[in-house]
Amino acid sequence: MGKMCRSFLLFLLISLFVSFGFAEIRFTKIRSNDRPIIPFDEFWFTHNGRLELNVSQITLSDNNPNLNFNNVGFFLCTRDAWLHVLQQLADARISCVLHSSLVKIVSNFKTLNGKSSFNSVLPVKNADRYTLLFANCLSQVKVSMTIRSAMYNLEGNQNHRDYLSADETFLPKLYFLLSLVYFTLAGIWIYVLYRKRLTVFRIHFFMLIVVVLKALNLVSKAEDTLYIQQTGTAHSWDVPFYIFSSLKGIMLFTLIILIGTGWSLLKPYLQDKEKMVLTIVIPLQVVANIALVIIDETSPFSPYRVTWKSLFLLVDIICCCAMLLQIVWSIKNLREAAQTDGKAAVNLMKLTLFKQYYVMVICYIYLTLVAVYGLETITWGKYPWSSVLVGELATLVFYVFTGYKFKPETYNPYFTIDDEEEEEEADDVEPLKLHDEEKIGQ
Repeated sequence: MGKMCRSFLLFLLISLFVSFGFAEIRFTKIRSNDRPIIPFDEFWFTHNGRLELNVSQITLSDNNPNLNFNNVGFFLCTRDAWLHVLQQLADARISCVLHSSLVKIVSNFKTLNGKSSFNSVLPVKNADRYTLLFANCLSQVKVSMTIRSAMYNLEGNQNHRDYLSADETFLPKLYFLLSLVYFTLAGIWIYVLYRKRLTVFRIHFFMLIVVVLKALNLVSKAEDTLYIQQTGTAHSWDVPFYIFSSLKGIMLFTLIILIGTGWSLLKPYLQDKEKMVLTIVIPLQVVANIALVIIDETSPFSPYRVTWKSLFLLVDIICCCAMLLQIVWSIKNLREAAQTDGKAAVNLMKLTLFKQYYVMVICYIYLTLVAVYGLETITWGKYPWSSVLVGELATLVFYVFTGYKFKPETYNPYFTIDDEEEEEEADDVEPLKLHDEEKIGQ
């Protein structure tokens, strides 16, 4: 019983760190496992929900026919009920979770009757968020099996299947609408680049690439979730999503660092320490994207998922610190230049611009890394799309702010110093020319 309680507590702990994905049709293999509780998937059912469970290749390490197979099986349980079940176990009111009246039994091994497989369809009429779990209350008995699970809601007059959780059905439309917004921004940016083509730098084309990648990323995500909603599988749309997501992440971090260095706007080259930052950030972003793929493709309650999720957050934080460090370096250099080179007004304008950008980057990092995960915890089980919406709106505002502040224009603070330097050089050259002409005339 103590081992079962520990397993439940571990399950609850994992739940705190896991953002649950879409309830795709899942295939899971269990091999020689003696855990008393094995969680699989979580899903929000409506009043017309269904759970399909197909279990095959069932073998037990103990072939004793006198084993109580009523103590081995699958069940559904809500999170609110888990704590009460734990209390029942702690008070010794039940010896196995399958004996609790607070859980919905899907099937137990008593129904096998010597067979090694079974199929079960369970209607769910009480709308709530349920977790599919497997319980093994037989001491020192290891179980091996292959599980296919599908959870869905029947919608409309024709009862078509919706494999997205009831609180996630809005996501395909949300991703599609956001992709249209970014495609519109890309069109506006192309128009701006054409109108201001005489003051366009390479960094402005870099910005365009980032916006287009973001739009393509959202389109592939919309198609991915739409196919999952309709069929239970992504139909390979997850591949372009991962590709565009990886490219977008790498390009966005690179863009922010390049803006922080003033590359292409202030200077056509990068210093050694700036190159070093890029050589650190780009490989780290590759690692972060690999972690993201593993997180999405791993069972929601896998302990490895927690490890990869922690790695993903750690790498993202390191990359964010590298971005901020680069902007701080630029602010420091501009502050020193304003005090020494006699162009205080121009450098103070640049300094103000970089400070604004520094604050905006901090707000962007906070909203997309801290606030989003906090919102997921607060609105858990009710409005999971709200955290997605907040994160995407924060990203949209950041993109618009970056484009507005660093758009190509003749009197941009970036270019003023270059114009002044050219005027000063011209003023210095003109007296020399007059002096040479006077000598020739003599």
